[in-house]
Amino acid sequence: MEYSRKITDPVCGKFVITIDGPAGAGKTTVSKELSKRLDYKYVDTGALYRGIALAADLQNVAPEDDAGLERLCNSIELKFVSTDNGQRLLLNHSDITDKIRTPKISMLASAVSARAVVRTHLLDLQRKMGREKGAVFEGRDMGTVVFPDAEIKFFLDASQDKRALRRYEEIKTKTSQSYKDVKQDMQKRDKNDSTRELAPLKSAEDAVVIDSTDFTVDKVVELMLSHIENIKKTNK
Repeated sequence: MEYSRKITDPVCGKFVITIDGPAGAGKTTVSKELSKRLDYKYVDTGALYRGIALAADLQNVAPEDDAGLERLCNSIELKFVSTDNGQRLLLNHSDITDKIRTPKISMLASAVSARAVVRTHLLDLQRKMGREKGAVFEGRDMGTVVFPDAEIKFFLDASQDKRALRRYEEIKTKTSQSYKDVKQDMQKRDKNDSTRELAPLKSAEDAVVIDSTDFTVDKVVELMLSHIENIKKTNK
């Protein structure tokens, strides 16, 4: 593995780390564990899109209604808070963490994330979160669009069968969807996310790509930590 660029970080020796990838690749679990090991903030940017999707659903704003989405974005407040139950997402001071993890909201999030008005609104919010560095940002365009100059970038992937199985195991007690349903939804979302004109899902050119199909969470995190240590050594 080659490291072709010199990384400088003026803020307490900490970095902005991005982890992108498709649904079910293990980004959330890995990002949380990596941030814990590094004592970094963890930011689930996908939850922000889900939060807007939920708000749009509650207010009957269609995903293709740009004017309605812009008014919506300007009228709501999305905020992460740390609690004894972990990180929670608040919509106008109401905890929506569990409400955004449904198949319906997943598909709506994919739809609204393709709209420029939504991406512009969240771009500013996410970049403000990254100013102090020392954060792991999980998403789909963190390393390509939101933080193109991030010091450390990863792209986490896995086979579609494995990703569908992981997602099914995650939601099977909360939904009536079968594994086949989950896989079909994932195929549709993969296509939507990777072919959309605005900020499509793809690996940044300077990202480290990790296929987690046959890896445990610990193995993936260890690979990431090894890369981060090598980066730190090149800066000394």
